[in-house]
Amino acid sequence: MTREEACAKKQETLSEYSHIGKIISCELYGNGHINDTFLTVTENKRYILQRINNTVFPHPDEIMENIAGVTEHIRAKAGDPKRATLTVVKTNNGAPFYKDSIGSYWRMYDFVEGTVARDRAEGIEDFETCGEAFGRFQGMLADFDASRLHEAIVNFHNTPVRYENLMRAVAADKVGRAESVREEISFAMAHEEFAKTLALAYESGDLPLRVTHNDTKLNNILFDSVNKAPVCVIDLDTVMGGFSVNDFGDSIRFGANTAAEDETDLSLVSLDLGLFEAYTRGFLRGCDGRLTEKEIELLPVGAMMMTFECGMRFLTDYLEGDVYFRIHHEGHNLERARNQFALVADMEKKLDAMKTIVASCNK
Repeated sequence: MTREEACAKKQETLSEYSHIGKIISCELYGNGHINDTFLTVTENKRYILQRINNTVFPHPDEIMENIAGVTEHIRAKAGDPKRATLTVVKTNNGAPFYKDSIGSYWRMYDFVEGTVARDRAEGIEDFETCGEAFGRFQGMLADFDASRLHEAIVNFHNTPVRYENLMRAVAADKVGRAESVREEISFAMAHEEFAKTLALAYESGDLPLRVTHNDTKLNNILFDSVNKAPVCVIDLDTVMGGFSVNDFGDSIRFGANTAAEDETDLSLVSLDLGLFEAYTRGFLRGCDGRLTEKEIELLPVGAMMMTFECGMRFLTDYLEGDVYFRIHHEGHNLERARNQFALVADMEKKLDAMKTIVASCNK
């Protein structure tokens, strides 16, 4: 469905939310690339209306069941339940979503007033605050049974499966690119055993299954528009069972790299230990003692794992002809893969320093 088609169906959908009152306006809102989002204004209140992209998320009903369970759990613990998490607005029939006449799924949230979203950290303090927000998300959901959640995207952070996918792409060599990336393939193959580290820790009982967000970037946090404090975590479509260290690691991969994700001068790519320390400090403070000692010990591995996994995904897509990630020029996915692998290599050199920082922040 195009955005124009979504706009045409919003009136049908809004009729299923007539209990919110007279609607003054309902206009496209934000710059998201996956769901179609509309700011809906009534005489007394504002709401967010969204059409869920069921190409990306083929089971929107399961997504909404996950979101409802997690947000209700957080709300029950929160000092300010209207702002601590997203609030799903039920339809006139009491359902958490509406399926329209052509099979598209829609949902509505209360608009979280007095908040702003930010696309990038303005300094080291912002990154620490980001860590605190996602740590608090972990802490508040530490007693939620993650096995209840549906798998929003199958094998999303199953690194051994991502490795197998890469090896299949190498063998198939659909577009004849494998020979030109032998160095990158060799790097991945040298880390085959490393790719199993977290899966083995889970199988042995050392790493618990947690509720994970799986897109732990700064722009998925709402901040108070006055005091700049983190208010709540948003964009919950990928919430599912996973490892806390992967949520931690994805933030580090993206936010503590000294270069952009597609920087081609690999001499500029490294882990900023100052940013790593700030995020770790905030994350552990937010978790408020709810992680196990083994989880805390594995935080540096989570950072390396998420970086390695992302590099493999970029390389796999390059070998398959750039069919998944959006690219802006020829070779873009290869540049991203090389960047991520360079960051992994730098993290390996700094692993002892990372462990020391984690231990210090955990005192």
